Amino acid sequence: MPKRKELITGRKSFSFKRFFLQWEWLLVLAFIAVNIFDAAISPYFLDMNNILSSTMNFLDNAFIVLPMVFVIMLGEIDISVGSTVALSAVVMGVFYDKFHTPMWLAVLICLAVGALCGLFNGMIIVKFKEIAPMIVTLSTMTMYRGIAQIIIRDQSGGNFAPWFKFLSWGYLGSIPFILVVFAVAAVIFGLLLHKTNFGRRVYAIGNNEIASLYSGIQIGRIKLIIYTLTGFMSGVAALFLSSRMGSTRSDMATGYELNAIAMVVLGGVNIMGGRGRMIGAIIAVFIIGFLKYGLGLINMSSQVVLIVIGLLLAVSVALPNIKKSGGKQRKTEEA
Repeated sequence: MPKRKELITGRKSFSFKRFFLQWEWLLVLAFIAVNIFDAAISPYFLDMNNILSSTMNFLDNAFIVLPMVFVIMLGEIDISVGSTVALSAVVMGVFYDKFHTPMWLAVLICLAVGALCGLFNGMIIVKFKEIAPMIVTLSTMTMYRGIAQIIIRDQSGGNFAPWFKFLSWGYLGSIPFILVVFAVAAVIFGLLLHKTNFGRRVYAIGNNEIASLYSGIQIGRIKLIIYTLTGFMSGVAALFLSSRMGSTRSDMATGYELNAIAMVVLGGVNIMGGRGRMIGAIIAVFIIGFLKYGLGLINMSSQVVLIVIGLLLAVSVALPNIKKSGGKQRKTEEA
């Protein structure tokens, strides 16, 4: 009877097995395992203050993850985000140091530069549909980083206003300010993806772009908004990273694109588009963040950290495909 009802309504009946086998529950188990690992190598990790303060070391990268979910949900990719962070931060530092711009105005310039970089990516991708987004953003990744190097060369900017340090090192009560801001941003992006028409259209485009086009969805407009938003959030990441470092350099945020993509894919967002949830990407942020923090506690080299992240990325891509192929094989045998 339940199967007949499913065929009529198009909805699957609730199943505890199906519910607890969702990818997000596997991520929760992975998150618990990472925390057990960190607690095992450091007796001080389980202190709540240490856990909260450790988020200051990786949440600046996490701001890029939120819009990257939308990009990958489209079935596309943006690998220029790290360079956008660097260019936004360098321009902010130059305006503050050399042109003596007020700090609040330099912050707005940083956000504007990030948004403009994202807008430029979106315009090229929408205008020249025959060029893959990876090629476009690979080109702009090199271009943005090159512009940052021309502006500041091998020097560094800094000497920011004292209040600017509060962004990455400040607390609201006992909770780091950056964690509060990220939580608010995560809720906003989660609601945008799952509770609005805009989010539903993103899912539709990721599942079938041609069908979405004939359904009247303004694909170009949605892509332009998403890439601009990605650039803007890269500017936000630039603010927090500059605050944490206390300076700006042209080589900052190197590898941020790999980290962001790894977190999104590990979070269960299908690299081909159309499937995934924001909560999975958010959990993945803390899995990779705490894992890197734990490996740092035992002075693990950065190369090993990259290998571990690469393995996580490979596993997160392979497991759903293994599960899917196993399901198809069972159906074939049953037939």
